Amino acid sequence: MEVDPSTGDQHNAGSQASDSKRGPIATGVTSVTSVSLHPLVIMNVSDHWTRMKCEQGKPVQVIGALIGKQKGRNIEVMNSFELRTLDIDNSIVIDRDYYDEKEKQFKQVFPDLEFLGWYTTGDSSANSLFKDRDIHQQVSQINENPIFVKLNPLVPRAQSASGVLPIKVYESVIDIVDGEPVTLFVELNWNVVTEEAERIGLDHMAKMSSTNQAGDGTTSLAAENLRVQMSAVKMLRDRVKLILEYAKDMQAGNVPWNHEILREINSLCHRLPALSSDKFEQEFFTQCNDVALMSYLGMINKGTNTMNHFVNKFNLLYDRSSLGRRMRGLFF
Repeated sequence: MEVDPSTGDQHNAGSQASDSKRGPIATGVTSVTSVSLHPLVIMNVSDHWTRMKCEQGKPVQVIGALIGKQKGRNIEVMNSFELRTLDIDNSIVIDRDYYDEKEKQFKQVFPDLEFLGWYTTGDSSANSLFKDRDIHQQVSQINENPIFVKLNPLVPRAQSASGVLPIKVYESVIDIVDGEPVTLFVELNWNVVTEEAERIGLDHMAKMSSTNQAGDGTTSLAAENLRVQMSAVKMLRDRVKLILEYAKDMQAGNVPWNHEILREINSLCHRLPALSSDKFEQEFFTQCNDVALMSYLGMINKGTNTMNHFVNKFNLLYDRSSLGRRMRGLFF
């Protein structure tokens, strides 16, 4: 046993030397595990890394949890959330209390999803994977066989232009090295799966982003779909208004009575009460309340943002006026 002078930790010299010689990737091992990643997970990891980079002013490693469904050797990663970490003796330690609280929250919203593994960012070099192995062992205390997704956000532009996503997916195996069990990674094959709602949302964001940058006026499928629905509702409203005005003119004697048209109007009106059920009214009122709530939240967010700008400007003006009074007090 040797003691690391920088951290004071004890290591087995023989195991460490053989470990570094062999590397953290298990060679000659193939896995039959099939992993499917949803685009929402990739976007969450990218957004997490981007926000931390803006806050810290430099690229930093981020860590989060993966949730989804598993049937046998088929794993579907559907969502993710961030994890809080602690830096103890130059080692990354996952805050279990924070994870337990987040687990209770996502179980309430997604009761059919389970914890599958974790994600992080960085390259796939041997030194980086050696550090990730310590975190993987901590995650193994939550899930006996977790998967490990690693995104490299600093991939060269030429490689990213090739259309290959800089993502690696691993699972761990236990191997005997010099008579001691060692955790090694096995790279897994993975593919991207999307649902209809995800495809529309991703296309909408991609088109909106390209429109803001290039200004070519292209619209997304979501915008086109909403525009078609709005046109259909507007056309329906105009036709119902026309039928109502015709019935009123017929009742007032302005136009002659047409019994055939009246029978069609009567048949159309008899179809409408089919929607006047308790279930429809409950769902309709629930949807109206949801829309109103979203509108109120948007108004509150906008008002809070305006108030924040006002307070910042007031503080800046107050600081300037205080500085002017102090300077005048020094010279007069």
